[in-house]
Amino acid sequence: MSPTAGLKHLVFIVNPNSGTERNKAIQAAIASELNTDVFSYELRVTEHIGHGTELAKMAADSGAYAVVAVGGDGSVADVAKGLVGSNTILGIIPKGSGNGFARSLDWPLNPIAAIGIINRQKTVTIDVGYVNDQLFLSNAGAGFDALIAQGFASSKRRGLRAYSWLVTKHLWQYREREWTIELDDEVFRIRAFLVNVANGQQFGYNFQIAPQASFTDGWLDLTVIKRFPKMLGGGLVWRALRGTIQNSRYVLHRRVKTLRISHPDLHLMQTDGDTHTCPSSLAFRIVPHALQVFVP
Repeated sequence: MSPTAGLKHLVFIVNPNSGTERNKAIQAAIASELNTDVFSYELRVTEHIGHGTELAKMAADSGAYAVVAVGGDGSVADVAKGLVGSNTILGIIPKGSGNGFARSLDWPLNPIAAIGIINRQKTVTIDVGYVNDQLFLSNAGAGFDALIAQGFASSKRRGLRAYSWLVTKHLWQYREREWTIELDDEVFRIRAFLVNVANGQQFGYNFQIAPQASFTDGWLDLTVIKRFPKMLGGGLVWRALRGTIQNSRYVLHRRVKTLRISHPDLHLMQTDGDTHTCPSSLAFRIVPHALQVFVP
């Protein structure tokens, strides 16, 4: 359905990796549930990495009211890159595995309920993070989280069981690194299992790496999981699921505007669950009030 005079135009950008049958079900839900007295809409399908950014920017430049990302956290972040700084609103139909960004915003995972959120048109303007020149919405990091993200991306299995299996597999083999961390007002070295910088609360599956983080406070939340006895890993996971991980003596937390982390052997990082090769030094910054998003 193309733009219609007097209606607010939506562009749905679909990640085809969600599967043919699932995409058919989403299209049927849009056709049956979207308020077409208010909205016109069209569906576009991504064809390559970065295509979501291109399609979203084209939609924003043409005056679309909103762009709705249909996919997981990586797909949502890809679309968001094309909307930052525009007046076009970001919507979500969560179709990833963890859906950390959607869960942190209390966005429903059911497509029909998600379309209901769009129909209500309630919005908030959120901050976005950058690591070097790479945008992230929920979190970015180096260390164990990047290793697991890389393994999950190459796995044919999906869901919490596959994620848990990867964590268990690599936990005992992983060797902590000694990182240099430069904050707004201090510099220190620390041997750490994980160094994560969060704008939102969680990785996904309600695993809250930064339970105090907020998309609208203008701060980044640094969480460092220090070297710990591996037999206590289950306890850290339990704390993360309960939103109390920062109470652990093995966890360091700071709220910052900018920071830099470095290690001479660093070569892999993750942003919103997608992995990238990277240099040995990563600079993080927050851009406040950069993106409008539909919210429940």
